[in-house]
Amino acid sequence: MNTTMSKYRPNVTWDKGVGILLIVTVIFGWIASPDFATTSNLGFILQDIGEFLIIALPMTFLIIAGEIDLSVASTLSLSSSTMGYAYRSGINFNVAIIIGILVAVACGVLNGFLVNYLGLQSLAVTIGTLGLFRGLCFVLLGNQPVNQLPTFWSNLGTNSIPHTFLPWSVVIIIPAVAIAWIILHRTRYGRWTYLTGISAEAANFSGIPVKQFKFSLFVITGFMCGLAALVYTLRFASASPDSAMGYELSVIAAVLFGGVSIAGGFGTMWGVLFSVLELGVIRSVLQLINFTANALQMVSGALLLFSVALPRLIGMLKTRREARVRKSVTSLTSSRSV
Repeated sequence: MNTTMSKYRPNVTWDKGVGILLIVTVIFGWIASPDFATTSNLGFILQDIGEFLIIALPMTFLIIAGEIDLSVASTLSLSSSTMGYAYRSGINFNVAIIIGILVAVACGVLNGFLVNYLGLQSLAVTIGTLGLFRGLCFVLLGNQPVNQLPTFWSNLGTNSIPHTFLPWSVVIIIPAVAIAWIILHRTRYGRWTYLTGISAEAANFSGIPVKQFKFSLFVITGFMCGLAALVYTLRFASASPDSAMGYELSVIAAVLFGGVSIAGGFGTMWGVLFSVLELGVIRSVLQLINFTANALQMVSGALLLFSVALPRLIGMLKTRREARVRKSVTSLTSSRSV
């Protein structure tokens, strides 16, 4: 119990740090550009992070449990492409949405099966399915995106909720965040996530059905990618085979920067929420002060590197400090005995 809590406490400190950084970045944005604090820009930020946040929620569970899914962006794209292909083929768009989400779930089922029932590494599997799913997008649509979506649905993707600056995507985002937080921090499923990440073998011996549990995480990830595909498709009013290119980097960067350990075992949903918001605010500020698209990509890469390297550096410094303390105590004890 003490070991688990000692691992958890540093993460709480990190959460607070990310939250403080978010506040500082908001203040900087407010000072840097008069357009930052407008309701239209705040609505744009929420709209811009919609699919990122939706995918980051299940990715948090996966990484805490000691797994990873690099195919999430390709799953989103395949789901979106399926919606577009079905609609172009004459299927009602309401039905096309359901088909697209089911395809995303099937992607999660495939990843989960290969990892948990064939015993393959999730990193290798999802690198492979990343290419597979992306290739299927081009098989479905070729080089011709579907741009003519029903007006009702495309308006939901581009307009705000009446009398507010909030995009319609918050109808999905807010309940998803609340449910994910409750499950991770207040249910047995969440406890299983932490225990499996700390030691899958020990979790299995304690009675947790590790294979089935991890399989369910991949399936849920697929489902959430389907919801993200819906948000993405409506936001751009288009289904394209090259959609969401590179999104997996931004999602993983946000999750790790939010304090989730790449080694598994700990992390919080608050940290991930703050981190995704921080990423959205940074992107907005950089765009308002005329940074290029390449700079935005560099920010994602820098956050990923920083979030992995800094905890390691802190751990090394802590180990050295403890070693010096033990050495000092040993020397003091030896001198007293003499």
